Amino acid sequence: MSLLNLSFFLSLLALSSHAKPTSPRAAPHIIHILVDDFGWNEVGYHQPSDTPEDEIEVQTPNIDQLKEEGLELDRMYVHKICSPSRSSVQTGRDAIHVNVQNVHPEVTNSNDPIGGFQGIPLNMSTIAEVLSDTGKYETSFVGKWDVGMATEDHTPYSRGYEKFFGYFHHSNDYWNFNEQKCSLKNIKDLWLHNKTFSGPAVHLENGAHCSQDNQSPDGERCVYEEELLMGSVKQQIKDYAAGDQEKSLFMFWSTHLVHMPLQVPDSYLDKFSDVDDSNRRSMRAMSNYLDTEIGEVVDTLKETGLWEDTVLVFHADNGGEIMTQSCGGNNYPLRGGKFSNFEGGIRVNAIVSGGFLPEERRGKVEDRLFTSSDWLKTYAGLAGVDTDSLSDAKAVDNGLPDYDSVNQWPIISGQGEDDEVAREEVIIGDTTSVEFNGDGDTLVGGLIKGRWKLLLGAKNKLYRISQDVVTSVNYPSKPMIVPELIFRTCSRTLKNACLFDIYADPSETTNVAEENEDVFNEMLARIDEIQESVYSPDRGKKDKRACKVAKDEYGDWWGPFL
Repeated sequence: MSLLNLSFFLSLLALSSHAKPTSPRAAPHIIHILVDDFGWNEVGYHQPSDTPEDEIEVQTPNIDQLKEEGLELDRMYVHKICSPSRSSVQTGRDAIHVNVQNVHPEVTNSNDPIGGFQGIPLNMSTIAEVLSDTGKYETSFVGKWDVGMATEDHTPYSRGYEKFFGYFHHSNDYWNFNEQKCSLKNIKDLWLHNKTFSGPAVHLENGAHCSQDNQSPDGERCVYEEELLMGSVKQQIKDYAAGDQEKSLFMFWSTHLVHMPLQVPDSYLDKFSDVDDSNRRSMRAMSNYLDTEIGEVVDTLKETGLWEDTVLVFHADNGGEIMTQSCGGNNYPLRGGKFSNFEGGIRVNAIVSGGFLPEERRGKVEDRLFTSSDWLKTYAGLAGVDTDSLSDAKAVDNGLPDYDSVNQWPIISGQGEDDEVAREEVIIGDTTSVEFNGDGDTLVGGLIKGRWKLLLGAKNKLYRISQDVVTSVNYPSKPMIVPELIFRTCSRTLKNACLFDIYADPSETTNVAEENEDVFNEMLARIDEIQESVYSPDRGKKDKRACKVAKDEYGDWWGPFL
C-alpha cells in the first residue's frame, strides 16, 4: 500500500461522531473476536499431550497465551454454518428463532417485508443497538457481516454500529475481493462506512494481477485483505485511545480467516514447507497468520493502556471445514465439522480474556454450557442493564421471537456458586434444505442437556447426518476419505438413535439410548415442544436488482440494492 493510499484509508477510518455520554467509563471495553471456520484442532492448546514436539504442526502461541491468561470456555456451542451463527450472536437468539439458513445476501421475498431476506429479520434488535442504547458505548464492526445486505436497514451501520469496514457475503477473494459474478463480470465485496463516507472501498482495490500466485506484481498495489481488516482494528483502537474516551469501546472484529479460499501471504506458507499436503499447509499458515493478528491487536490494547479495562472474547462461528480433504480443516478428536451437527461442527474454541477478567478466573477451564446467543445479555449486564427484565419490544410487537440470551458474566467472573448453571440446555438448529446455501424449513436438529446430547436428522433427508468421521490428529488422513459422503442415521427409534454422553464420549462414538430410554424419550419430547416455537420465514430467491445495482451504481461492487 502506498503511503498516500494508507494515509487516506486511515483518515477515513478515524472519522466518527462522538455523542456526549450519559455515564463516562461506566462499563469495560469489549472486543469480540469471531473467527471463521476455525477448527477445534487448529490451536496449540488442543494438541494431544502425547504428540512429539517435532510432529506438532500447529503454531498459535498468541491464542495459547490468551487461554493461559484467560478463561477457556470448553463447552461453547454455535450453529453449524456461518450466517446462522452470526445471526445468533448479533441478536441474542438461538438460530431457530432468527435464522438457520446460509442463503446469499441477494435473496428477497416481496411477500414478507420483515423476514424475506438473508440473515437477521428487520425489527430484531442487535447487540450493538442494546449497548448503544445504554449511552455507555461507541460501536464498530470490522470484517465479515453475512447477515443481511438487501437494504440499508440490513447493514451494520443501521444495526447499531457507528463504523463498518468489511464485506457482506459468506467470503471473498483475499487478494482481489471478488465474490460471485453478474453476467460473467466479477463483482467485488468490500465496504467502508463512517461519519463522512459510505460506499464500496474502491480506493483499496488491488492491481489487476494481484493474486495468491502473484503477490508482488510489478508496479501494482497488492495487499492481503486480512491485513486491511487488522489494520483497521488496530487504528481504531489507537484513535479511540487518543480521543476523549468518554464512552467505552465495543468493537466486533469478525475475521475472514480461516474461511476458504485457502489463501495466505507466501511468507507464512514458507513457515510450513515441511507439511506435505498443500491444503493442510495453507490452513496451518492461515491459522498462524490469524494468531499473529491476535497478538498484534492484544499488544495494541496493552500499548494504549486499554487492556486492563477490557473484556476480550474469542470464539469460532462453527467448526473447521472438512467436507472433503481439500478444505484443509481439522476438528480432532471431535466428530464431523462445518455443516454437521456432530460436535466438530458446533462445539468451538472459545476464550474470555482481558484485564477486566477477575484474576482468580485466569488460567481456568469452564465446562458449563455456553451458546452464541448468550453474549448479548452478558454484555448488557456488564453495561449495567437489568438482564432479567431485558426484552426486545420492537421484535415482540412485530410477532418475532424475543431474546434467548442469558447473562453468563456471573459464571465467567466466578461470582456465582460453583454449581450454579446459567444455561441448562443448548438447542441445535437444522434445516430441511438439501443445499448448503439453500432455503428450507427451520428444524430443531437436536438438544444438549447437561452431559446428554440427542441428535435428530431431518426426515426429508432420511434422518441422516453427514460427516460421521473423526479425522486423524494430522488430517488429511490416509487413505483418502470424503467426510461429506459418510452418514449416520439419527432417527426417533432407540436402535437408530443418536444419544451421547458427550462428557464421557466427546467423539460421539456410542449411542446410549437403549440403556437410557427415559432420557431419550424426555429429550425427544422436548425437541418436539421447541419445534412449535421456531421462526421459519421464506427467505426468497436471488433478486436480479442486486446485480443491476452492483454494476450500474457501485461500479461492480456489492452493496445494498433496495
